[in-house]
Amino acid sequence: MVPGYGTNSIGDIPPLAAVPILRDLGYRSLAITLDHGCLDPFADDLAAEVERWRGGLRAAGMACVVETGARHLLDPVVKHEPTLVSADPAARARRVDFLHRAIDVAAALGAGCVSGWAGVVRDAAPGAVVWERLVAALGGVLDHAARRGVAFAFEPEPGMFVDTLDRYGELLDRLGRPAGLRLCLDTGHLECLGEWPTAERLAPWVGRVATVHVDDSLPCIHEHLPLGSGTVDFTALFGCLAAGGYGGGLHVELPRQRYRWVEEARRAAAFLAPWS
Repeated sequence: MVPGYGTNSIGDIPPLAAVPILRDLGYRSLAITLDHGCLDPFADDLAAEVERWRGGLRAAGMACVVETGARHLLDPVVKHEPTLVSADPAARARRVDFLHRAIDVAAALGAGCVSGWAGVVRDAAPGAVVWERLVAALGGVLDHAARRGVAFAFEPEPGMFVDTLDRYGELLDRLGRPAGLRLCLDTGHLECLGEWPTAERLAPWVGRVATVHVDDSLPCIHEHLPLGSGTVDFTALFGCLAAGGYGGGLHVELPRQRYRWVEEARRAAAFLAPWS
């Protein structure tokens, strides 16, 4: 498996400027969260920025994946809105347009995948209606990803409509189990939601994993903690991934540690060394 780091966990310097630093720490993959100042897919100079990033990643020998979890790229006030389950069809269409743009950026970069999630349900719609919203919106995203030759990795997220591996399985079934719908695994989310025993819960899904977010956590608390400071059983998790043939990125995601990101990146690289 390949040690990686997320741009949403880098502070104080432009994310692209951090790439050589991460390379020197031993990282070989970058999870790029499209955002203001970081490959903004709505920027007028996007094509030039993509070329600049392609050159920087190539010079560092760094692979990449694309993330779509920026907090306030689409809405300056309400975090993560709009989403694939928003009540307003026009709002859902804005999220779909953003995901299409992210897929286009990923194709231009040669990224391993694009990841995304369902969103928080903010109205009183029954579950059947929310499923209809999600399936209809995501179906178009998957079609666009297939046309561009990009894998789409869905992330179960605490507090969102699809939060667990079982709910991800239900989404797969409702979409007809398309090969292009992969899994974005977050190690801390499994712990937060009590998906135990870890290896047993994960084993059926390893073949779907396209990218992994690495963070520690405590049960019932959705907070990304530095590796080794929570209760995640990384030996079981990484052993399961390796046994299932996963060879992709282990992308450290510690956004609350951005103010000391170099220190955390150094510590995390040493923590991941036995599995990479």
